[in-house]
Amino acid sequence: MLRSLYIQNYALIEKLDIDFGSGFSVITGETGAGKSIILGAIGLLLGQRADVKSIRRGAAKCVIEARFEIAGYGMQPFFEENELEYEDECIFRREVYASGKSRAFINDTPASLVQMKELGEQLIDVHSQHQNLLLNKEGFQLSVLDLLAHDEDELSKYRSLHREWKQVQQDLEQLVALSEKNKADEDYIRFQLEQLEDAHLAVGEQEELEQEADTLSHAEEIKAGLFRAGQAMNSDEGGLLSVLKECLNTMAGLQKVYPAAGELAERLESSYIELKDISQEVSGKEEEIEFNPARLEEVNGRLNLIYTLQQKHRVSTVDELLALADDYAAKLSNITSSDEQIETLKARSEALYNKVKRQAAVLTGLRTAAAREVEKQMAARLIPLGMPNVRFQVEIGARKEPGAQGADTVNFLFSANKNGALQNISSVASGGEIARVMLSVKAMIAGAVKLPTIVFDEIDTGVSGEIADRMADIMQEMGDSDRQVISITHLPQIAARGRAHYKVYKQDNETETNSHIRRLTDEERVGEIAHMLSGATLTDAALNNAKALLGIV
Repeated sequence: MLRSLYIQNYALIEKLDIDFGSGFSVITGETGAGKSIILGAIGLLLGQRADVKSIRRGAAKCVIEARFEIAGYGMQPFFEENELEYEDECIFRREVYASGKSRAFINDTPASLVQMKELGEQLIDVHSQHQNLLLNKEGFQLSVLDLLAHDEDELSKYRSLHREWKQVQQDLEQLVALSEKNKADEDYIRFQLEQLEDAHLAVGEQEELEQEADTLSHAEEIKAGLFRAGQAMNSDEGGLLSVLKECLNTMAGLQKVYPAAGELAERLESSYIELKDISQEVSGKEEEIEFNPARLEEVNGRLNLIYTLQQKHRVSTVDELLALADDYAAKLSNITSSDEQIETLKARSEALYNKVKRQAAVLTGLRTAAAREVEKQMAARLIPLGMPNVRFQVEIGARKEPGAQGADTVNFLFSANKNGALQNISSVASGGEIARVMLSVKAMIAGAVKLPTIVFDEIDTGVSGEIADRMADIMQEMGDSDRQVISITHLPQIAARGRAHYKVYKQDNETETNSHIRRLTDEERVGEIAHMLSGATLTDAALNNAKALLGIV
């Protein structure tokens, strides 16, 4: 439960530090004194969006910190899953900077707003006046049934099945759309593939053909060059080989009288052998080269086919054309097999849908039983709140298609009068009646869910007198059930029932206005409640009435 709240530089609050106790407490104060500011600060702790305009003028940042006692509420799993340090006292802190930056901490460890919100929802429920509108929201009504049905495990199982079913449906829709598109393109894809296959392309073919085309185009020039080179080496008169042979013989003849000539002779012989081999190869190459216009035309035709395909498909290599052919072949294969895949997915979708419907039926059964219990409890709670002829009915309908929360629609029907027709609660209930219904719903939920702290922000709007006493009974009863209940109220009947009484007030100085909150003493409570009864003028009758409300003899 909420043990303390610290606020610094938030709106009209320069600094506020207040402790709270267990049971039923009340907060009072004039309109505009700052009660809503305190609730806004708590909202920041629960992950609400920060507004830099809420920072007190002239301050660099605002800080809101709350301490919660969480021992005995089984919250260790949350801390373990989020890698946060668990202690019996949990500290929430939010810092909002004038620059727009915001930081959040749980037990002094940086935390995300999602984590703050998730944990905060398990620690405190703040019921503001606008939440009465939730009574007309089907999602809220359904969540009330689920809380009282204790169907968390079955609902989790349903959601898992529903997500899987929706994913299969999505996959099926995508496959059908792709299959239809591919079938529309099948003739085009088949034509492109056949054209590429008919070309009988081979890896490395283009480079070889381009080289052959160059050779054939310059055949005469190449042959003439090889002939000249051969003549230069083999000519009987002045040819390179004959001259070299003569040099070799000369050196060989000198080696008897000049030993150094022997080494030179060996080198010349090696060169002669190499050059003779080159000469023979040149001659062979010359014989191989011939001008072949027919072959050149054939090679150029083949290259033109390759270049045309590359230009058509906007690629630059044969490898890319071969990869494109593989892609077309794969698409045709998919077109052929898509019908089988579609049928497989249809069967899987149908099987999952049947599972979803069966699990939805389980939820419907649990919710129907919970609905009857809700009707009984709401009637029992509302009759003492000045509605002797109240009728409250939970109408459960069926959706056309199972949704994320099941196959049920829920509608709270209400009538406060004997002759009144049951209608949607927001259509027929007055503001005071809605407030009483909402308090009853919250009390019913509190009995089913172990929520440490509940804050009511003027839930008593539109009621007075004996009804206010009955509403105070309910809140006091909730506070006596190992739960902390804090009610912000303008009614003296409710204010007098609190175990602790806090007052919010404003003080002005020469330059600014500050909001404060403090716990009232027993004597101060008499005066505060008397003012709530009589207004600004404090009368003896009001004081006596306040004492009577407080049970002071």
